[in-house]
Amino acid sequence: MSLCTVFLLVLTSFGRPAYSDKPRASTEASSADVPQYFQTTPEIYAGPTATGQAPFLAASNPAPFGATRTFVANAPLETALPIVGASQNASIFHLMGQLSPYFPNPDGFGAQEMPLPPGANIGQVHVLHRHGSRYPTTGAGAQKFGTALASKIEAGIAGNFTGALTFLNSWSYKLGAEILVPVGRQELFDSGVLHYYDYGHLYNTSTKIIARTTTQDRMLKSAEYFMAGFFGLEWTNNATLELIIEEEGFNNSLAGYFQCNNSNAAVNQGGTNASIIWENIYLQNATKRLQALSPSLEFNVSDIYNMQTLCPYETVAFGYSAFCDLFTYEEWQGFEYSIDLYFAGDTYFQSPTGRAVGIAYVQEILARLQNHVLTTTGTQANLTLDNNTRTFPLNQTLYFDFSHDTNIAAILTAFGLTQFAPVLPSSGPPPPERLLMISHLQPFAARVDIEIITTPHPVSANRTASTKNPYTQGPATTYIHFIINQRTLPLGASFPACGDRTDGWCELQTFFQVQNTSLAEAQYEYSCNG
Repeated sequence: MSLCTVFLLVLTSFGRPAYSDKPRASTEASSADVPQYFQTTPEIYAGPTATGQAPFLAASNPAPFGATRTFVANAPLETALPIVGASQNASIFHLMGQLSPYFPNPDGFGAQEMPLPPGANIGQVHVLHRHGSRYPTTGAGAQKFGTALASKIEAGIAGNFTGALTFLNSWSYKLGAEILVPVGRQELFDSGVLHYYDYGHLYNTSTKIIARTTTQDRMLKSAEYFMAGFFGLEWTNNATLELIIEEEGFNNSLAGYFQCNNSNAAVNQGGTNASIIWENIYLQNATKRLQALSPSLEFNVSDIYNMQTLCPYETVAFGYSAFCDLFTYEEWQGFEYSIDLYFAGDTYFQSPTGRAVGIAYVQEILARLQNHVLTTTGTQANLTLDNNTRTFPLNQTLYFDFSHDTNIAAILTAFGLTQFAPVLPSSGPPPPERLLMISHLQPFAARVDIEIITTPHPVSANRTASTKNPYTQGPATTYIHFIINQRTLPLGASFPACGDRTDGWCELQTFFQVQNTSLAEAQYEYSCNG
């Protein structure tokens, strides 16, 4: 019996087999001494991998535009579009929720961004990263609408579009499904480079770290591009990727919804329902305006919403989309809010399953920080992997985990970060000062960096960047620092025990005390299966 076979026979997850006898892609080409959870080629449980037509922006780009353009700097995408109502440098691509190409959070969360005080050291970082820009997922509204519209145009059922919709007369649906688009690969590579500049000193060159992702193709590729950015093309000398099966029936903290039945049931449809209410409000004018340009085909609000959704998908796939400037800047603000409403009810604090979907990853972070493996979970954590230091190492200074937008949102919820908890009104208007803005939290290639910082003395809670002596009397102290999309998240805003600190940090021992109740508050079994 080969070593690989032995590994496959002994692996079992909490409550279910970690690697069952379900049909899977052939692994005949794999090395006999590589356990399945470290196998990156050939891929298993990769999910759909349909590619789309190659972009040809040199031919399709209608730029240049005038002064009312909107843009994202230093990107290969054509985002200089004449959007009605946009001010100079206001970008609609910062109003596309989870479909926004990556950009750093422009507003922050209320903490002051400060350098480390003298003598302080970052000893460890845990990076939780979303995959890069991708094609639509299978069965998404934009995909179904796009394929149906293209079929009607090709069959001659729809046509004679006029005005701003004239392009539809020769339009066809050319998007692929689910896998990374070119700029998505760039986002992860660039993030790897950025993280190397931030944390490269933490890497012990005599070691080889474990980084975790899932078996979905875009998840594997995202991890690989990040590693290439961080370590270089020879990254396999520095890191081993651990692939956790992302499929029904397999425990996986990086895709916690698969083992949370209620997260995909009617009980968790509040976000969808709220979003639909808002869509029917903010798209009334757009529906009338665009319907007047379509003599042969009747559009409803859902169709117009899917048109709007095609803008970010076509932009990241082809570099430009004619759907983008069909809508005003105010309608793009409405689009962002529709996604905020969806996430609030689907994975954040208005969701009955949000905490439960994210709680396994919270368990894993706490276990790492407290230097122990998991021996029991009561959640969807993969106990086979998390109970073994080979697959759940405790001695790394760098940890890289790759996940999805909704799962990262659920993890923030499971941590109890209640600054994202205020209820959003489904009928609007969008609260202008809300922190729950998904383009600022879960754009493509979003990242949460959790730093562990040691200082020779306690750091003053009221320090500023110009404070000459930031320390108070006392012993060496360890802090935890959350950074979301390059902006500090002040932990005291959610956890009063952490204090109202200007730097947003929290003493690590206080953070542990706060998190003592996180598992109980998630009510995993009831939330997911009750």
